[in-house]
Amino acid sequence: MKFKLATILAAALLCSAVFAFSQDAAKDVGDAAKDTGHATKVAAKKTGHATKKAAAKTEDATESAAKKTGHVIKTGAKKTGHGVKTAADKTADAVK
Repeated sequence: MKFKLATILAAALLCSAVFAFSQDAAKDVGDAAKDTGHATKVAAKKTGHATKKAAAKTEDATESAAKKTGHVIKTGAKKTGHGVKTAADKTADAVK
């Protein structure tokens, strides 16, 4: 009878140890999930900020390029107009 009682007590002790360890593991998993959620939130914030900065820089670069293109076109048009005028004068002189 003492042996059966000892066996039952040993089994109960083992079961309670397994239950205690499983509770600790569940808590660790919950903590890891919270940490992962926080890291994801921080990463998303940083990504959004970087995207905003990149968009602003792209806008500035595009505006600058457009201004430079407009200036080049204006200058080219003036030179073309001057060339056409000079050619017209030479043609008129040659016809005379």
